[in-house]
Amino acid sequence: MTATTTEPPSLHTQLVLITGMSGSGKSVALTALEDAGFYCVDNLPPELLEAFIDLERSHEARKVAIAMDVRSAKSLPMLPKRLAQLQASDEQLQLTTLFLDSTTDTLVRRFSETRRLHPLSWHGGSAQRALIDAIEHERELLAELRESAMVLDTSLIRPSQLRSQVKELLGATQGSLTLVFESFAFKRGIPMDADFVFDARMLPNPHYEAELKPLTGQDAPVAAFLATMPDVQRMQQQIAEFLAQWLPAMLRDHRSYVTVAIGCTGGQHRSVFLAEQLAKQFQQQWTTRLRHREADHWPANNGA
Repeated sequence: MTATTTEPPSLHTQLVLITGMSGSGKSVALTALEDAGFYCVDNLPPELLEAFIDLERSHEARKVAIAMDVRSAKSLPMLPKRLAQLQASDEQLQLTTLFLDSTTDTLVRRFSETRRLHPLSWHGGSAQRALIDAIEHERELLAELRESAMVLDTSLIRPSQLRSQVKELLGATQGSLTLVFESFAFKRGIPMDADFVFDARMLPNPHYEAELKPLTGQDAPVAAFLATMPDVQRMQQQIAEFLAQWLPAMLRDHRSYVTVAIGCTGGQHRSVFLAEQLAKQFQQQWTTRLRHREADHWPANNGA
């Protein structure tokens, strides 16, 4: 009788680290992952990271999300090195770091609305640091961690949008580069998470065509109008050529995501059309995601 052996179960674990600026929406992101089936822990001290991963593997947990931020300020400097060591030594660990960011003005407004103290407000146990000083000090502490993370700018998006974007980004195929195309309005500021920004404001504007004004770049009449314009075709081709040339190099450099932001005046027609077309063009070769930051402000969506 031939003896048979049973292979031990795979310990493959997907770990998502949520970090970023206080007030940028980390609790919203963590809730979104919990809804998506992740086991979530908030404010885990960096010293306990390896022990926590081993514990969850013993419980056969496959999807885990952890929030870490400046509440662990004293041990935070060791975190980037700890994460790099984990990725290098543990082949069965699928690690993604998501950094949520917002402009200082947005963070000040959010803290003022909630009337909560910033975690770094108390300096030396007695003296209270001004809010803007605390925010800028937090940026300094998190700068190294931000450099190696997937960055998501939450300044101008609602909690419902953030939940959707977190689920979409972390549902992307792991181990390959994810290409995010984002349309936006220059009048509301450039996305902080953009790796490349392209300006479409010099292109023909459907806004001045009465029948096209209430529509968006997703609608067939607007798409047909823009597709016939030589300048629009030229810009799309040049952006595509640029990305085709440099994306392979970024992948070799171990980049896991690239955000390409395309802006126009209102973020409704030209930028939307170009983002849609480029996403279709690249989706056969790359994992692509599409975001329209101003969608909530389009006439059909805001009651205008």
